[in-house]
Amino acid sequence: MEPRMTAPIDRWFAEHPRSVGESYAEHFRVALRFGLTMVSGGFACLVHALVPALFERTGSGTVKRLYAEMTARQPDLRPAHEDPCWRPEYEI
Repeated sequence: MEPRMTAPIDRWFAEHPRSVGESYAEHFRVALRFGLTMVSGGFACLVHALVPALFERTGSGTVKRLYAEMTARQPDLRPAHEDPCWRPEYEI
């Protein structure tokens, strides 16, 4: 029988990467790159809000590029907008 601390550590650090077919290190690199790309796209959107002539398509291009890569990595994944749990419970 394995020690009790193994279960939380496995759940926090290994369960999800394993579920998508990656090691912790592989998942870390991919998630870090995605995160940094989103942050840089977000900064471009903030600059665009101040000066609309700058970064006119950077935010939407970043989202489209990341979405295409994410869906290519998970070909059997149903699009989020088709998943009932992503639909709003009410509309304003």
